[in-house]
Amino acid sequence: MASESKTFDVMEKYLLGPMNKIASYRIVRAIMAAGMASIPFVIVGSIFLVINVLPLSIPALEGFFESTFFKISDLYMVTYKATLGIIALYFCLVIGYEYTKIFADEENLNLSPLNGALLSMFALFMSVPMLVLEDGKISLVHQVDDSATIISGWEVVENGLNRLGSVGIFTGIIMSIIAVQIYRLCVKKNWVIKMPEAVPEGVSRAFTALIPAFLVALAVMIINGILVALGTDIFKIISIPFGFVVNLTNSWIGVLIIYFLVHALWLVGIHGANIVFGFITAITLTNLQANIDGANIPLAGEFNNAYVTIGGSGATLGLCLYIAFLSKSKQLRVIGKASIAPGIFNINEPIIFGLPIVYNPFLAIPFFLAPMASASIAYWAIKLKIVGPVIAQMPWPTPVGFGAFISSGGDFRAFICAIVCALVAFLIWLPFIKVYDARLAKQEAGEEKVF
Repeated sequence: MASESKTFDVMEKYLLGPMNKIASYRIVRAIMAAGMASIPFVIVGSIFLVINVLPLSIPALEGFFESTFFKISDLYMVTYKATLGIIALYFCLVIGYEYTKIFADEENLNLSPLNGALLSMFALFMSVPMLVLEDGKISLVHQVDDSATIISGWEVVENGLNRLGSVGIFTGIIMSIIAVQIYRLCVKKNWVIKMPEAVPEGVSRAFTALIPAFLVALAVMIINGILVALGTDIFKIISIPFGFVVNLTNSWIGVLIIYFLVHALWLVGIHGANIVFGFITAITLTNLQANIDGANIPLAGEFNNAYVTIGGSGATLGLCLYIAFLSKSKQLRVIGKASIAPGIFNINEPIIFGLPIVYNPFLAIPFFLAPMASASIAYWAIKLKIVGPVIAQMPWPTPVGFGAFISSGGDFRAFICAIVCALVAFLIWLPFIKVYDARLAKQEAGEEKVF
């Protein structure tokens, strides 16, 4: 027991502490809020994308779709272009709003979250057009040929404006930080135009943002000018470090590290999935768009709930069914039956805190191993092209198999893969839960104390 207590003390000191500190940073909280706020729109856009690609997975439907849905595909695919096609704009607006609101609440500043959102969007739009320095003159790029369509600096692709899509998410984050910090500085230093109290709030708010808007414009112009003079721009600069992070998360080892962190946090009572996937939502959405464009990246969209944490963190759906109907312990049977309904929809707090798994060193082993095994199966199934990659964002509570089927654009092999992942996860849980069940049953019979 002493060694187990020491283990959890070490985890709290070196894992819980740093992760909690990172999660408490204002910009991190704003980014996590942006990721969550964008999900409903991405799901709606993905539904129409699935309709459009379903015949690729089920060729028998092609004739029917040609005579029906495909006749109006340009109409309904506008929904996709207005969601994933401009996902950077969603991120930028929400980060600007939330980041400003956090400063207003925590520093007691007279900041308008709406102004913060609009200033962030303003900064993003200023950074989007492509510029080039030629013969001592800075000009907007204009190129229309087979390789690209760039009109007055704005690159147009099939999904709309290229830099407002997933490639612009990280630039949107940087621009939001710059815009909100300038706005905050202006208000703290009282560099704002104040209107009489009799002036309507909307008019007063507009004039309050006037000087910050000018300074944001000036700052972005200076940044753009320096970078263009150096033969680059902010999109190209940001792609270097974030490209490294994306590549790391797209490796098998990187995926295992992610799931180790998720479940290590859960073991000390912190919602690991919310924290870790809150950090990497921008990456998974970027990968989702890359898959739509023809890439084959496993960790994209809702890869997590489609294949890995089936039944909730720890991949506990099979465990839940087992203890509900086959356990000898009355305690486990009650917990299992109470957990079936939420478990089907990937919610398992009753299991995590009721079994319990939190601070339980015996159940920690399968809690780590089961999701890492299911993640490995799904990763290599996609990587080896046995299963189609995730190309649509499904609602995370979608039941086992159906989530993978929808995410893959209707690939039946994805449905089978998800079932296999759930079964393997359960087989890892089985020997541990059998021993745990036997000990609890003896405790209930008064024969011994559990652990």
